[in-house]
Amino acid sequence: MPKSFSELEKQHPCFASHGATTGRIHLPVCPGCNIACRFCERSINSTENRPGVTGRILKPEEAAEIVGKAIQISPEIKVAGIAGPGDTLASDNAFKTFRIIGEKFPELIKCMSTNGLLLNERADEVIKAGIDSLTVTVNAVDPEIGAQLNDYVVWHGEKIEGVEGAKILIENQLEGIRKIAEAGITVKVNTVLVPRINGEHIEQIAQAVAEAGAEKYNIIPLIPTAKLRDEPAPNCAQIDAARRAASQYIEIFLHCNHCRADAAGVPGKSDISKQLYSTHITENFSHG
Repeated sequence: MPKSFSELEKQHPCFASHGATTGRIHLPVCPGCNIACRFCERSINSTENRPGVTGRILKPEEAAEIVGKAIQISPEIKVAGIAGPGDTLASDNAFKTFRIIGEKFPELIKCMSTNGLLLNERADEVIKAGIDSLTVTVNAVDPEIGAQLNDYVVWHGEKIEGVEGAKILIENQLEGIRKIAEAGITVKVNTVLVPRINGEHIEQIAQAVAEAGAEKYNIIPLIPTAKLRDEPAPNCAQIDAARRAASQYIEIFLHCNHCRADAAGVPGKSDISKQLYSTHITENFSHG
């Protein structure tokens, strides 16, 4: 059975409401992605502190050794998560990794993040993998708005652009969230706030994902990069307004950092990622 939200609050550092005392390790095993977000720029480097960045790509077979080393260095680690740097459902790497981790470290909480394009059709696999919490990034529930944030999706081998692609993405996200929530898994939704594009749309997103079964809603300020590099990041007033709009429908998640795909340690207190992922491996990123 997946852990309840109250259990996650006690053990998962990202859900702790009074500051993290436990740690997590992100396992960067998923290089490929199946959507093209206009604000996303995945990279292999050791300097940037943002999602989509890792120092190396890890093979699923390496996961147990890395997790074991992490726990030796930081016994506070209670969570094994997979958050990229690509999408966790675009390959089987996340499931292979969780299978290995589940056998070697059954006491660890397992969490993952996804863009949700394949969540509807792979929901049973997510449930079977024993995931305790799932984060889905939903940036729009109106395809016209979604098309301004995402150039295309790669859907069963076909590149589908614009509004049509956005519609497919949104439908699969919401239906996938329903299936995961019905299985008792805690679902958190992330939305990247781009004020000019989806700033007035936050209330509709929050209502839709809450109706689908999401329990927590996290508004992430845009980091201007990639095709939206010239788009201004939201200011504090815009973030607060978005949170107020969303809070009518769902509990707001307030204590989130822009974590790398290879983050490890106690958030805000320790970072052991360089000790774990010091070997640089070149990997070509791809969509599909």
